[in-house]
Amino acid sequence: MSELPLSDRIEIGFITSVAGPEAARRTAEQAEAWGYDSVMTGDHVAFPVPILDPLLQLAQLACFSDKLKLGTAVYLLPLRHPVPVAKQAATLERICGGRLIFGVGVGGEFPNEYAACGVPIEERGARLSEAIPLLRRLFSGEEVESDGRFYPIPKTRMLPKTIRPGGPPIWAGGRSAGALRRVGRMCDGWISYVVTPEQYAEGLATIAKEAEAAGRTLERFDTSHLLFTFLDDSYDAAWDAATEHLSTRYAMDFRRAAQRYAAMGRPEDVAERVQAYLDAGLRHIVVDVVGPPEATEEQRERFAKEVRPLLRVPGPASS
Repeated sequence: MSELPLSDRIEIGFITSVAGPEAARRTAEQAEAWGYDSVMTGDHVAFPVPILDPLLQLAQLACFSDKLKLGTAVYLLPLRHPVPVAKQAATLERICGGRLIFGVGVGGEFPNEYAACGVPIEERGARLSEAIPLLRRLFSGEEVESDGRFYPIPKTRMLPKTIRPGGPPIWAGGRSAGALRRVGRMCDGWISYVVTPEQYAEGLATIAKEAEAAGRTLERFDTSHLLFTFLDDSYDAAWDAATEHLSTRYAMDFRRAAQRYAAMGRPEDVAERVQAYLDAGLRHIVVDVVGPPEATEEQRERFAKEVRPLLRVPGPASS
């Protein structure tokens, strides 16, 4: 498998938070009106700024849309035992009519949340690798038994099974060599974060190699990226806004990182940066607006109306 089988269309979503039914209704209506394909929620147990439980937010969003794909970007699975998570995810998949994308990852940038959950942070990768195949087996509705290192379980049958055979598509995050091996060997997609277009292309090459080594035959592989974006009249103005927002979010100076990883400036500037990711193999963009909170809705609308029309799926010569 020299190349991954990618989608022939571009999809866009955005990451958000919805604190109540009215916010969920408004978010779903706007996403559909502006032509978005998905809405995602993030996850942390403890974070420098307030953050809500992602699965509960998606369940509320599902009440207001029967079209949008709903996903986690990403759910920190090693912080939880996969058996109750499988029950929650399978329930949510049914609530949203099979439109769930279950993005998982390890996090680790905030060690205290691992300590608070009683999980050794150095075990997070191994725990995720054990949990993913266990989730798939539990989603099937068949009897499952495991003697795993972290999650030994007796014979257990979890019903009802998911709407989609095999459960929701599982995308995994991460950019380390171990994370990319995991994606290639056991996941349906990759959802990256803080990587450049060049790193994205290199990551997909590694994933393809690992999928081939594992003997996988893939009909399709989903490629996603959580992309910091901010539109303004100039690149410098957008850069200033993104720096202020991200430095607060991550409790560190993010100015150089914003320049390296964000798509900022005028619509054509943002489109040029996004196109570099598309040329590298990206097909599902997850927009993360990084600027004043009061500008978030306007920014999402502008991305859909002013940036998306400038994007193209690369032809064979660019693949």
